[in-house]
Amino acid sequence: MALYAHIIGESSLQLWGLTSRDRLTRMLERMEVEHVIDDCSLLPPDATLLIIHCNYLYDVRVLTHLMEQENVVFQLAVKGKDVPIAAHVQARFITLALQALEHEISPVSGPLQLIGLHAFTNTFHKKLRKVDPAYVFAITQENQDALEEHLYSGSYKGITDLITKWAWPIPAKWVTQLCARHGIRPNAVTFLGLILTIISGVCFAKQQYLIGLLAGWGMTFLDTVDGKLARVTVTSSWFGNIFDHGIDVIHPPLWYLAWGIGLTTFQPTTWWPWSLTTTLWAIFIGYVMGRVIEGSFHQLVGRFGIYCWKPIDSYFRLITARRNPNLILLTGSAIIARPDWGLMGVALWTVASTGILFVRFVMALGTKKRCGEVRPWLADIGTSIDRDSLTARLFTRPPFTKTMPSKDYGGSQ
Repeated sequence: MALYAHIIGESSLQLWGLTSRDRLTRMLERMEVEHVIDDCSLLPPDATLLIIHCNYLYDVRVLTHLMEQENVVFQLAVKGKDVPIAAHVQARFITLALQALEHEISPVSGPLQLIGLHAFTNTFHKKLRKVDPAYVFAITQENQDALEEHLYSGSYKGITDLITKWAWPIPAKWVTQLCARHGIRPNAVTFLGLILTIISGVCFAKQQYLIGLLAGWGMTFLDTVDGKLARVTVTSSWFGNIFDHGIDVIHPPLWYLAWGIGLTTFQPTTWWPWSLTTTLWAIFIGYVMGRVIEGSFHQLVGRFGIYCWKPIDSYFRLITARRNPNLILLTGSAIIARPDWGLMGVALWTVASTGILFVRFVMALGTKKRCGEVRPWLADIGTSIDRDSLTARLFTRPPFTKTMPSKDYGGSQ
C-alpha cells in the first residue's frame, strides 16, 4: 500500500540550512513515503495518512513508530500541556486528527489512541553505537542554536577512536557549518577525501612521508565531516554510504603497502624483527582478520558490534589498530625520521589488536552459549550501570533537556 503524508504549520527557522518542512520532506523520502500531499481530499479512501506539524524537530524513530500503527495521535508536553503534534490515521479520521493538531487540543474520540515519548524505552542506537533517547522538540528562536548542536552531537558515533572522539568534533563542526551554508554535498566532501587518499599513498611510496601524512590526516578529517554533514542535512544516500565506507575499508592496507614501498630505499639500513615483506603481510592479514572477527561477532553474537559488548571493549576501540591510531604511530616515526619503526609498530599493534579481538569474540560466544543472550553494556545504563559513572559519561551524552534554555520546548525520553 502506498504511504501518504501531510505536513501542517510553517516555520521559517532553519537548522543546518534546512527549514523544518524541507527536513521533514527529506526524512519522509528516506522512510519511503511516496506521497507528501497538500490536499487531504486526494487521499484514497482505503489509505492512511501521516500528519506532521512542522514546528517541531522529530527523531526519525518517532515518525517510524507512528507509521507502524494506525489511528494514533502523538502528544508532546509543551509548557506543561500535552499538545498533539503528529498522527497516523485512516481516511475517515483525518478531519478529527487535523482539528486536534491545528487547535492543539487532544481528541476525545475513542478510536484515536494517544501516545507520547514514554513509549520509547529502548535508547540504544545500534548503528551509531551509543545511547540516544528518542526526542521531539519545539523549534523556536530561543533554542535554535541548541537544536543545531543537538543534531550535530547526535550525528557522532558514541564508540570510536580517540582522534575522532576528541580531536575532530570542534573543527569538523565549523567545516560542516560551512558546507551546509554553501550547499556542499557530502559526496563532494568524500570525493575530496578520495583525492587526498591517493595523494597520501603516492607520497608514502616516494618516501615523502610528512607530506603524505598531512594529506592523510586531511582525509581522516574529511571522513568525519562527510558523515556529519549527511546526517544533519538529511542527505545520506545508498551510493554515498557505499562510496564512503568502501574507501574506509580499502585504503588503510594500501597506505601501509605504499609506506613499505617507500622504505625499500630507506637509509640507514635497520634491523627488523621481521623482513619488510613479512611486516606488510602481518599488517594485511591482521587487518583482514580483525574485520572478519568484527563481522562474525555481528552475525553470530550480537548485531550491536563487538566494541559495545562490555566497557573494556569500548575503551579498547579508542586505541585499537584502525587507521587513526595507526597514523599516530606513523606520524611519530616520521617526525623522528625513522619511518621504519612506525611501520613495524603498526604491524605489531595490528597483530596484538587482532589477537585481543579474537579472545573477546571467543569469550562472547561462550557467554551466549551459557546465557542464551549477549547484551551491549550501553543498554544497561540507568539500571545496572550508573548514568553518572565515568564510563557512561565518556561514551554517552547527557539527556538533551539538561542543556536546553528552557524546559518548555518538549523533550526526550
